[in-house]
Amino acid sequence: MPKRFALSLIVAALAFMACTTGTKDPIHLRIIHTSDVHGHVLDSLEHIESYVLYNRHRLLDEDRVIVTDGGDVLQGHPIAYYYNFIDTTSAHMVAVAMNGVGYDVATIGNHDIEAGRKVFDRWISQCNFPVLGANIIDDSTGEPYLKPYEIIERRGVRIAILGMITPAIPNWVPRNLWKGLHFDDMVTTAKHWVPIIQQREKPDFIVGLFHSGIDERAGIQTDSYCENESRLVAQQVPGFDLILYGHDHRRNMEYVRTPDGDSILAMGPTSTGACICQVDIKVTKNWLGHVVKKKIEGRILGLKEMTEEMGKGEDHRPIEIVGDWRSPVEPIVEAYMQEDVGVFDAAVHERDAFFGPSAFIDLVHDLQLELSQGAQISFAAPLSFDATIAQGMAHITDMFALYKYENLLYTMRLTGREIRGFLEMSYDLWCNTMHSPDDHIMLMDYVLDGGKRLGLKNMAFNFESAAGINYTVDASKPDGQKVTILSMEDGTPFDLDKEYLVALNSYRGNGGGELLTRGAGIPLAELPSRVVASTEHDIRYHLIEMIRAKGHVTPHVRKNWRFIPDAWAPAAIARDRAILFPKH
Repeated sequence: MPKRFALSLIVAALAFMACTTGTKDPIHLRIIHTSDVHGHVLDSLEHIESYVLYNRHRLLDEDRVIVTDGGDVLQGHPIAYYYNFIDTTSAHMVAVAMNGVGYDVATIGNHDIEAGRKVFDRWISQCNFPVLGANIIDDSTGEPYLKPYEIIERRGVRIAILGMITPAIPNWVPRNLWKGLHFDDMVTTAKHWVPIIQQREKPDFIVGLFHSGIDERAGIQTDSYCENESRLVAQQVPGFDLILYGHDHRRNMEYVRTPDGDSILAMGPTSTGACICQVDIKVTKNWLGHVVKKKIEGRILGLKEMTEEMGKGEDHRPIEIVGDWRSPVEPIVEAYMQEDVGVFDAAVHERDAFFGPSAFIDLVHDLQLELSQGAQISFAAPLSFDATIAQGMAHITDMFALYKYENLLYTMRLTGREIRGFLEMSYDLWCNTMHSPDDHIMLMDYVLDGGKRLGLKNMAFNFESAAGINYTVDASKPDGQKVTILSMEDGTPFDLDKEYLVALNSYRGNGGGELLTRGAGIPLAELPSRVVASTEHDIRYHLIEMIRAKGHVTPHVRKNWRFIPDAWAPAAIARDRAILFPKH
C-alpha cells in the first residue's frame, strides 16, 4: 500500500473518530442567573444563596454551577441607598452579599450607573468577581471602561461571557454621574467582540450577559441606538449560544432565530430576586476535545419552585444559609430603615393616582414646587404602582415607597404648547379612547399572568400628571386630543405660546420615557440647554428633609384635573379600579 494512501486512510480515520466519538457521558453544567435585584439583598439574595449552595454542594459539584447577574443592584432599597450615600467607608453591603452568594460574573445596569461613578467604582472594586461592560467606553482611551468579557472554564468546557449594558443611559441619567464615559450600540459592540473572543479564546460556548430588555419595539429608539437590544443581538450577531438578560423586569423565556438559521435560548428573570433563570447545559466532546453536541434547557424558578427543588430526593434536610455577610450589618441597616421621619395625619395610597388627583402624588408636586427655583408647574408620576404610607409615624423605609428612585429635581423651560404635548403623550399611554360608556377608561391589555389577566398596557412611571394648571382629560377623544388646559391653578390664563418654568425629575428631564422628545417635540440634544437648575441631592432626600422639618404631613388633594366625559368616566373608573386592584 503506498505510504501516501496509507497516510490518507489514517487521517480519514482520525477525522471520522473525531467527529463521531464522544465522551461516555455529556458534561453537565448549570447557570443560575439573576437580574434587577434592586438592593433586595437581605431577603431575596439569602434565598438565592440557599439555592446556590444546594446546587453546588448537594445536587451538583462546586465546579458545575456558574452564577451570573444582569445588573441594577445598587438602587431600589434602603440597604443600597445607605451604603451608596450614607456609609461610604464600610464595605458595600451589596458587594458583600453578592460575594456571599458566590457570583462568578455580573454586568452593570443603568441604575448602577445612576448611583454615580464614585459609588459604582467602589462597589465594583469590592466584588470578588468581574463586572463586565464591553460597550461602556472610556473617553480618554477609547477602550472599554470595564472588562468586556470573562472566560470561565469548568470540567474542560471553556465558556466566554460577554457583558453589555443598554446604551440609552443618556436619556435617563445626568451626565455628571457618568462623566468621561459613553455607551456604544450593543449590536455594533457584539459584532466587534465576538470574532475577537472566538479567535483569541477558542471558547466552546458563548453567553451574552446583557442589561437590556428583549423587545426592541419597547423603550427608546434613536438613530444611534435602541434601549432593548437583547433580541437584536441574537438575531444579528452569529456566535452566541445563550442570552441572559435583564432591565425590562419581564419574566420571559424564548428562542431567537440567529443569522445562521439556528435558534438560541434567551431568558430574563423579572426583578427584586423574585425569580431566577436556570440553564442546564450538556456538552458532548470527542476524544480530541472538540464539541460535537450541545444541549441547552432553561427554566424560570420562583421562591416556591426553588424551595420545592431543594426538598426533592432522599436528603430533605434544609440548606442553612451561611449568613456571614448578613449578621454584622443587619442591625445597622434595620436601625436606619426604621428612623422616624414624621407623622402622616392620614394614609396616602398610590393607587388613587391612576384615576385622578391624589394626595400621594400631590405630596411630590408640593415638594417639587417648593424646592424648585420659581417653577409654576410640576410633573410627577406614580413610581411603585401600589404603595401606601399608613397613618401615623412614617419611617425611612416608607420614603422608599413614596419615591422609589434616586432622581434629582430639574427645573426646565417649556412653552405652553410643549407642556400640552408632554401631557398628551402621557395620557395617551395611560388612558384608553372610549367609544361607549362600557369601554375601559384605562389603557389595558392582557399582560399579566402569562396573558391571562388584564393590566396596564404601558409602564405607570410614565403616567405624568401636572400641578399648577387646571385641565381635563377627555377619554372619548382620540390620542393627541385628550388634554384641555383650562387655566393656571390660580385662575390666571394659560398661554400655549408663553414659556413656563417646570419642575420634574432628572429621568424625565434627560429624555426618559420620551415625553419631552416625542411628546413635547424637543430634540434630545436640546434638553440640557432647557435645564435652569438641578438639585444636588435626590428628590427622596428632600422629601425626608421636608417632612422632618414640618413634623406632620396633612395630606390633601389639589383637584386640579379630572377625567371626562362626566356621564362615562366615574363608572368606568370604578370598573377599572376593581380590575387593577381586585383585593380592595
